[in-house]
Amino acid sequence: MNDLSLLAARLRTLAPSCGPVRLIAVDGHAGSGKSTFASRLAALLDDAPVLHLDDLATHESFFTWVDRLREQVIGPLSRGECAHYEPYDWTARTFAAPRSLEPAPVVLIEGVGAGRRALRPHLARLLWMDLAAAESWERGRRRDGPALSVFWDGWTAAEAEHFSADPSRSHADALVRQLPMGYEWLKGPDAAAGVNHSVTERDHIVPPF
Repeated sequence: MNDLSLLAARLRTLAPSCGPVRLIAVDGHAGSGKSTFASRLAALLDDAPVLHLDDLATHESFFTWVDRLREQVIGPLSRGECAHYEPYDWTARTFAAPRSLEPAPVVLIEGVGAGRRALRPHLARLLWMDLAAAESWERGRRRDGPALSVFWDGWTAAEAEHFSADPSRSHADALVRQLPMGYEWLKGPDAAAGVNHSVTERDHIVPPF
């Protein structure tokens, strides 16, 4: 059993937080590896649904999607219903046809701001990808290439402003760090008091939350 299997097993045991759903947020700076981590974790959770917050943000407003998320996703899931949300098409600059999101036992929300103040009451756990902003942003810029450099300039300014007003890391249950092989995690600032532990592919320790 590897480290993510341990984490997946622990998440399955949590009490539901949004109707019948255990809503798990994966937050962190742009470029910190949230999407890859969420995809790998979802695969170990019977292909749990993953909502990417990039589908809710728009060119005009990166972080004012809370009302749409509440109406299109949180509300239906809290009632045990299938949610339907309209993903934003970043090329066409318009919203596309609705996508469905089933009220599975575990649903992941990944993206910058997934652990924001307005969402935390609905979360079973908040995981923070613990990579510094400057390093995360540099990774993102390398990934996207020079054609998106102007976009990144605007994004980093908006992200810094968002986290200054509404920080997520200080409320995380666990801090997740990517290793050359696998991941490790530490007890987050908002977790119950106790001794911090790390978990790697070499250490079979129950996740510390």
